[in-house]
Amino acid sequence: MLELKHISYVVREGDNELGILNDISLTIDDHKLIVFTGPNGGGKTTLAKIIMGLVKPTAGQIIWNGQDITELGITERARLGISYGFQQPPRFKGLTVRNLLTLASGKEQLSKDRCCQLLTRVGLCANDYLDREVDVSLSGGEVKRIEIASILARGSEMMIFDEPEAGIDLWSFARLTETFEQIHNGGTATMIIISHQERIISLADEVIVVGDGQIRHRGPASDILPKILADTLGACPVLKKEVTEK
Repeated sequence: MLELKHISYVVREGDNELGILNDISLTIDDHKLIVFTGPNGGGKTTLAKIIMGLVKPTAGQIIWNGQDITELGITERARLGISYGFQQPPRFKGLTVRNLLTLASGKEQLSKDRCCQLLTRVGLCANDYLDREVDVSLSGGEVKRIEIASILARGSEMMIFDEPEAGIDLWSFARLTETFEQIHNGGTATMIIISHQERIISLADEVIVVGDGQIRHRGPASDILPKILADTLGACPVLKKEVTEK
């Protein structure tokens, strides 16, 4: 279980302070698929990075499986079972796809069959990619899918994906949504996905709408998605209603 207690994040701009996140509290139960959505700049990615330890909150507490991890770094959180997929994944010249998957798995060796399984789940052919370097020769969409495969190789208890659909073609996107469904149905991991895509939002057990640094609404996708789709030209109606954390 993940608990965020009164999380705030403030940055300085000259002599002024800008509140990016403002007193956010929420609990995410094990093995749930949660989607963070909302307008750009609303604080979704910052909140996800705080969970991973990429950003340190100005105030508040993070509890993971009963342990206070607020002061722990990225490596310690990864060892505790939290993984993060970036919106723009890093590239590694000199490191092959197979090496990356092996490192991510935490094993000394990873069989070709296992690598093939992982890459197939994200819409890539292992024979075309295993020996390629994770460098500039790969497109943004290819690097994104390889990164997601590395998270699957890790088998973490919590998997955070920041806009996994970005830069991916429609065929691969369909494959990814199938992968998310399979992980969720397997009941082995909690997933937090930052997305604006209707197809991904519809998979969620719960949708959390983040806007202006606050949780504006949360609930099942069946309740929230119609409200988002009802007004695509004006202000999102779910941003006008704040709810109190249960």
